[in-house]
Amino acid sequence: MRRPRIVIVGAGFAGYQAARELSRKARGAAEVVLVNPNDYFLYLPLLPEVAAGTLEPRRVTVSLAGTLRGVRVVLGEVHGVDLAGRRVSYADPEGRAGWLGYDRLLITVGSVNKLLPIPGVAEHAHGFRGMPEALFLRDHVNRQIALAAETDDPLERAARCTFVVVGAGYTGTEVAAQGVGYTDVLARQYGVARPRWLLLDVASRVLPTLDERLSATADRVLRGRGVDVRPGTSVREATADGVLLDDGSFVGTRSLVWCVGVRPDPLVDDLGMPTEQGRVLVDEYLTVPGHPEVFACGDAAAVPDLTRPGETTPMTAQHAVRQGRVAAHNIAASCGVGARREYRHHDLGFAVDLGGLQAAANPLRVPLAGPAAGVLTRGHHLASLPGNRARVLTDWMLNAVLPRQSVQLGLVPEFAVPLDTASPETARLPG
Repeated sequence: MRRPRIVIVGAGFAGYQAARELSRKARGAAEVVLVNPNDYFLYLPLLPEVAAGTLEPRRVTVSLAGTLRGVRVVLGEVHGVDLAGRRVSYADPEGRAGWLGYDRLLITVGSVNKLLPIPGVAEHAHGFRGMPEALFLRDHVNRQIALAAETDDPLERAARCTFVVVGAGYTGTEVAAQGVGYTDVLARQYGVARPRWLLLDVASRVLPTLDERLSATADRVLRGRGVDVRPGTSVREATADGVLLDDGSFVGTRSLVWCVGVRPDPLVDDLGMPTEQGRVLVDEYLTVPGHPEVFACGDAAAVPDLTRPGETTPMTAQHAVRQGRVAAHNIAASCGVGARREYRHHDLGFAVDLGGLQAAANPLRVPLAGPAAGVLTRGHHLASLPGNRARVLTDWMLNAVLPRQSVQLGLVPEFAVPLDTASPETARLPG
């Protein structure tokens, strides 16, 4: 008899976790196929450290083929699902079309940058959702400081040394906290005045979804490092020369980093499945209504939050990892192995890395700040990484005693990382 084929679309937190669990459960009894544009799982929480030069890019990328034993990895970008014919169509990295039949399908395509109808933002801002964007930002920051050192125009110099981050959630706060340390190093090397960082958000405080004590800790650390934190402020218009804020002031800058949030991958709209706010509608077992052979989880799925009736789970890595495990369990159950279970979670808390040994965390709802939170945060990252732990730890240790390396690699041109890129990992490196 033919082995059943389980196809997983996307290798983010949910897809990677599901593939790992299914490879253990299947043990050769089923064919597990993982379709993803790249051959790695990206550990997003450490991406700000890549942009700030404290971690090398490969440290936060984990080989799919090297860590998912028994899983067939197919490089490709899925662009359609034939529900009636039970097959997935995709294009490989060289543009060739292909398709895969399936007995069970798991959709975990994740999320992309959230766009807002603000003039000029799509043309002049850059998001922060994938490796190409992190590599571009690191080179861009280097380039701006180097060009600032060469110009005789004080206004141009000030604009090139000004960096504006919009969105004071987890990503934006970490980008600003890590970035200011990086530009301080560059400024000393090039002999320019200390660069200026602005962190904007329409909310009344940074990290608005966390406990106010943790928000205050992050605010204090950021301001102590010289970051101009402006709650209740956002961008009205972006231009090539700077940004017009909604308070009427204009800030000259060549660097606008867009971290206002995420939205489901646009692929979801093309799947022909029921959706809720752009996310695939599923039940508490992560099954698509009317299609018991199709499952979805992670940022791409509207998973009912059984702890808060009427709501769906937020788009976080913590949920994606757990949902990936439950999806794998229920897919196995649908094949006759075990009994399915509903997705129900208990909040374990969050951690925000502010650089060095500074962090804000609330493990099990216990607020922590300073070095204690920093140690816990880094320990959490090491425990959560499915690979490269020794290399990450080595980079941290070397960075504590050696000067930070700050050179442009020139790998990612600006046109390769538009803000409206359909998928964070479909931005391609040249060649």
